[in-house]
Amino acid sequence: MKPRILIVDDEVRMQRIFEINLSPKYEVLTSGGGPEALKIARTQNITLMITDLKMPGMSGMTLLKEVHKFLPDLPIIIMTAYGTVESAVQAMKEGVVDYILKPIKMDQMEVLIEKTLSLLRLRDENRDLRQELKSIYGPQNIVGNHPAMNKVIQLIHQVARTKATVLVKGESGTGKELVARAIHYESDRSSKPFVVINCAAIPSNLLESELFGHEKGAFTGAVKAKRGRLELADRGTLFLDEIGEMPKELQVKILRVLEEQKFQRVGGTGDIEVDNRIIAASNKDLKQAVEAGAFRDDLYYRLNVITIPIPPLRERKEDIPLLVDHFLAKHREAFKKKVSRVSEGTLQLLMNYSWPGNVRELENALVRALVLCPSDCLEVGDLPEELRGEEKGKEARVPGDKEELKRMKKEAQQRIKEEIEKKFIIEALRQGEGNILRSAVKVGMDRRQFQNLIKKYGVSKNNFMNE
Repeated sequence: MKPRILIVDDEVRMQRIFEINLSPKYEVLTSGGGPEALKIARTQNITLMITDLKMPGMSGMTLLKEVHKFLPDLPIIIMTAYGTVESAVQAMKEGVVDYILKPIKMDQMEVLIEKTLSLLRLRDENRDLRQELKSIYGPQNIVGNHPAMNKVIQLIHQVARTKATVLVKGESGTGKELVARAIHYESDRSSKPFVVINCAAIPSNLLESELFGHEKGAFTGAVKAKRGRLELADRGTLFLDEIGEMPKELQVKILRVLEEQKFQRVGGTGDIEVDNRIIAASNKDLKQAVEAGAFRDDLYYRLNVITIPIPPLRERKEDIPLLVDHFLAKHREAFKKKVSRVSEGTLQLLMNYSWPGNVRELENALVRALVLCPSDCLEVGDLPEELRGEEKGKEARVPGDKEELKRMKKEAQQRIKEEIEKKFIIEALRQGEGNILRSAVKVGMDRRQFQNLIKKYGVSKNNFMNE
């Protein structure tokens, strides 16, 4: 459908010139004055209005004010033979997108129209994207009927449109960032950036530069000035995840931002002002950290204006069926799976498990089960071993230090890899009816690679041959 442009000019000759030149690309409507133009704007779906400034009866400036009362986003271009700096400034203040002098050069006008329509398309795309983000991250996407979760959603609605600092508390994997995003996209800052920084994931010697930015030459390697996350989040929301891990020398600088909305870049001397809404999160008890001297008490009290505690999954197990349905619906299309339900035994196992990794662990377990499930129903055998209790008598160990954590994570990744590879080989042999070459071709492998995996996992091809 062609964009519909309304030309308003008291000279019939000018109306005709616009019709002849613009009609091949646009649907052109014309009007000889303000009252008629208002009627057209009310009854037709106008994309753009181009109006003369000086007209008998109603001026172009009066027309645009009247139009913007009921079409505030309609782009309007003013054209006039009496251009002055004052009239141009006044027109821009009233919401005109551009200003052009007569006599009109149609090639310039066409460029101006296309530029205006491009900006209009970009504005509409941005608005659609904001709506899509709100639909993805809004409070309606926080799943749960447990009273504690209902309280979380209630608090999000209550604080979203304020500028109050929020502290989100909860164990790892409970969804603290999801709550922070919901607050942002429910707020009047939703069209501005939501910027995340994980204070535990960035080395302390780099965290200051990431947060505050730096000036050129501030340190070795600072070859140019760089804006930090605080500047990137200006007029938006800055989410400080795991703030309990922030070094104390940076805590005092964040305190100044909270109190004055000012900071200095690393190596800088001048203050930079920002308008940030800060949301912090921690899986630590910050009050205990204050008592232990690991966290500043003044920052804690400044952050602890509004606290949103998120319960661990083990304390709201009645929400597990809802979460299971949510995650299956979320991921099955991406993995091209038809899984739409879980067996009673599977659901019972999920309800009985303690979920030390909370909702994140549940989602990861379901994604893995979804990938491996051969039917439309998740069965117990599709779940990871640690959920099925098939640790062969071993008690689940908790790592004692950082090195043991790294080793155990590596071992867990290897077990998952081997489990997936074994099921992959079994399914390929089933499809190829035990014929190694046919099975290898079906899954895009060469015969030797496929045979090596069969030997690795001790799978017998004979179990898949038709008698």
